[in-house]
Amino acid sequence: MVATYVRPPPVMVKGEGCYIWDVENRRYLDFTAGIAVNALGHCDSEMSKLIAQQSRTLVHCSNLYHNAWTGELSKLIVSKTRESGSMQSASKVFVCNSGSEANEAAIKFSRKVGKIRDPSGRKHEIVSFHNSFHGRTMGSLSATPNPKYQKPFAPMIPGFRYGTYNDESGIKDLVTEDTCGVIIEPIQGEGGVIVANSTFLQALRDRCDEVGTVLIYDEIQCGLSRTGQLWAHQILPPSAHPDILTTAKALGNGFPIGATIVSEEVAKCVVTGDHGTTFGGNPLACRLAHYIVSRLSEPELQQSVLEKEQVFREGFEKLQETYPSLITEVRGRGLILGLQLSQDPTPIITAARERGLLIITAGTNTIRFVPPLIISNEEIREGLDILREAMRVVFDSGDEIEGAKGQQEMAPSGR
Repeated sequence: MVATYVRPPPVMVKGEGCYIWDVENRRYLDFTAGIAVNALGHCDSEMSKLIAQQSRTLVHCSNLYHNAWTGELSKLIVSKTRESGSMQSASKVFVCNSGSEANEAAIKFSRKVGKIRDPSGRKHEIVSFHNSFHGRTMGSLSATPNPKYQKPFAPMIPGFRYGTYNDESGIKDLVTEDTCGVIIEPIQGEGGVIVANSTFLQALRDRCDEVGTVLIYDEIQCGLSRTGQLWAHQILPPSAHPDILTTAKALGNGFPIGATIVSEEVAKCVVTGDHGTTFGGNPLACRLAHYIVSRLSEPELQQSVLEKEQVFREGFEKLQETYPSLITEVRGRGLILGLQLSQDPTPIITAARERGLLIITAGTNTIRFVPPLIISNEEIREGLDILREAMRVVFDSGDEIEGAKGQQEMAPSGR
């Protein structure tokens, strides 16, 4: 395999619910959910049935023809989004295969809108924010302003500008008449579980309206009920909603699929031939996603996410009482949570894994918690007990634990 990741020793072979087993039949409680992917847990039984059924019916026929599920999924996403009180302008959906592809489509669509609004080509700039992560393909990487990730592949695509997250004072100079699109995560997952201020997002929306700029919310990690609402921006008034919304990760619960949700104003600018995909929208992926969106939009599940957040926070408070100088802050919403530490957490990641708990890092010295949304209170407490023991071993026992390098999505290889 190409050495794109630094992996620890376990070889995972089986999963069920919130647990995963390695080749030696050792069981791990999974607080990572495949990096916020397996929202319904591992090997959901209904998903398995649907995969078997659809694989015997029709897997792929290309986008040269209609199929029974792409349109149904698109209608469901739009209707559930509007019903939830989220993006009220949601109108059409482009279905693809991944989050990076969903963001690439959003960037392209923004450029197309910019060209229509200003045929001179001047309105072409894309704005994103420091500590963001929008993907690994060249467009989405150009919107991910971290020198460690961009330098090996420089130069980036021209026309990208970068601002400071939650800095309202800088918006006017950042977003100008030349800006065709602004892409932002309502919660920066990879950047350290940083939550955008509501006033900042409203000010950003207002400035986009003022200069005719498309606003994109990247909810690939924080969307689909991970915050206890269908979309993280649902808590905002309609006046702060986006023109484009991107999703992936939980959309397929492990099966590759992404989607770009657009307003009618954006959709009418995209014509036949402007964009496309070979595998995106295939009936197998769309049938699965239709089931998953139906499950994740259930009010009972969303309410349980908020209740489970409190169980995590109660456990974090107890840990903070034990290690007040180590744990400096708890951040996040719902079941996308971060423990900010005052030092490198990677020895804790290793010690936790050795004791049967999978956790990952984010940003700088942050432990990220993105478990399956179906996790039980008992499983949360079980995991927190393991985490406490891992911290005790690392900080109180005097044993030297080697750090788990690479245990985040964009960890550099060091080369």
